[in-house]
Order: sequence, then structure tokens, then C-alpha cells
Amino acid sequence: MPEYPNRQFLDFEKPIKELYEQIDQAKKLAEKNSKIDYSSNIQQLEDHIVNKRKEITDHLTPWQRVQLSRHPDRPYTLKYIDKMTTNFTELFGDRNVKDDKAMVGGFGLLDGETVMFIGQQKGTNTKQRQLRNFGMANPEGYRKALRLMRLAEKFDKPIVTLIDTPGAFPGMEAEERGQSEAIARNIYEMFKLKVPVICVIIGEGASGGALGIGVGDKVFMMENSWYTVISPENCSSILWRSWDFKETAAEQLKLTSDYMSKFKLVDDVIPEPPGGAHWDYNAAAETLKSFIKKSLVELKKISAEKRISMRIEKFEKMGFWTE
Repeated sequence: MPEYPNRQFLDFEKPIKELYEQIDQAKKLAEKNSKIDYSSNIQQLEDHIVNKRKEITDHLTPWQRVQLSRHPDRPYTLKYIDKMTTNFTELFGDRNVKDDKAMVGGFGLLDGETVMFIGQQKGTNTKQRQLRNFGMANPEGYRKALRLMRLAEKFDKPIVTLIDTPGAFPGMEAEERGQSEAIARNIYEMFKLKVPVICVIIGEGASGGALGIGVGDKVFMMENSWYTVISPENCSSILWRSWDFKETAAEQLKLTSDYMSKFKLVDDVIPEPPGGAHWDYNAAAETLKSFIKKSLVELKKISAEKRISMRIEKFEKMGFWTE
């Protein structure tokens, strides 16, 4: 996990940055004057940082949670896999066009149990972001994901998908290669998978880009993630012809984890460390891992036919309306 001063701070995280600056000043004073003990002051500031992190995240607006889900220090798919598994072996290619770097997947050991992990991967620097296409997969990415799901089914291994995308790539070439068909095919095939499937929105969960690997027996959301049909910026540009109303759009879309749980579109919300997952990768991964393991134990007690029936029924019941 990156430490201050390399850490990046969002606007509403500035009070935390100021506390770090005070710690730096105290440490410099301690170096200049070894006769005075500053350890208690530094400890108080560190405790205050933890409290401030919790205080800030307890009172975030929907738009601020969207910002937090995009935090540049936030852990991505491969980071969670690295922290949760051992002997992870990444698999490549859709066996048709090419290997899509925005979609990653492979087998890993989850406390000794082999699990197929699949998810979108964003880059951690400018070069990586370009390579990963900012987590926006092309059709070959979704076809690669489906190939890996079928491979897991062949060997009777459970599947865990980690969703973090601003949407499927909307480029002309992606549409020409069948973007919509690839996503629709994945949704159709995921309903029929005979092995347990767990889906987790770990960051951004936008539209068909998320749904393309989002059909499972259990669907979870990390506390500071979002899940909806369109990003607040694009919603604002459609309704108001400007991005200036993105905060209003975020509020009206009801896209945060608390709303998704209330609407029964996800099964549970996974709590994050105080301030967000980017403050403690190990703790965030450990909590996610415990949810996955508990769910796998429950799902394995159910026959494949029953799981498929329950999965279909689960999604058929989603949504509510009035006449």
C-alpha cells in the first residue's frame, strides 16, 4: 500500500493529508531535538487519522463514493487476487482474436481450494492504463472470460468474478466485432453454469460492461463501489447536455451499495477499512476473502440443478414497479 507522501488525496480527504503533514513536522522536530519525546504526539495524530478516515466515509455523498471507487490508490482485481490467493496462474486469450488486457483471469488457490478468478483490471500508471484500456474490455475480453468460465466448469471449479469497469469499450471496432453479442452471450451462458458463481463489484460497476461477468449465485458489492446502468457523467450529459450535473445524477441514480442492497439487486455489502479499501489492502482483501469462502461453503451444499434454478429465479425477481 502506498504511503504518504506518495499517496494521492481526493478533495474531501484533505483533512487527512493535513494530519499527515503534522506528523511529518513532528518527526522533523524529533530529529532536530532528540531530548524531547514526540512519540505520544505522533501516536495521537495517527489515531486521529483513523478516526478522521471513518468520519469522512460515514458522511459521503453518492458522488463522493463514486470518486472513492475510482481512487488511484484503490486495489484492483490483480491486487485482490494477489492478497487472497496463492499459486495464481493467469490464462490468456479468447482463442479467436487476441488477448484483452482489460480482462484478466486464471486459477488460484483460495486457502487450498482451486478457484477460477476473472475480472476487469485497470492500470496503476499511465502506461498500464493505456495497456489495460482503463478497464474497458473489448468483445474478445468477454469471450476470454466465457472461455475461462467453461474451463472452470469442465474441471468442476467455482468461479469468482471481480467487477471494476466504467463500461465495456464503446469504440467502433468493438461494435464491429460484436460487443453487444459477446456481453449477451456471457449473460445467457452464466445462468447455465453448473459450478458456484460469486460476483463482486469492487469498484465501478457500469452497465453491460459489469453485467458481462455479473450473473452469479451471489452478488456482492464493496462498501465504496457503485453499480448502475450508466456513469453519473454520461447520465448528466444525456439529460442536461453537460457534465456539470454529475453530482445530481449520482444522487438520482441511487447507485451506491446501500441503495443496491435495499433494492435487493445485490445480496450483501462488504465493509471496507475506515476511509476505504485503498487505506489497507490486506484488511480489504481479508474481508472479501471471508465473504467468498463462506458463500462457497453454502453454495456447495446445493445441487447444480437447484443452483441454476435459484440463480434464474433470483434475477427474474429483480426490480419493482407500480401501476
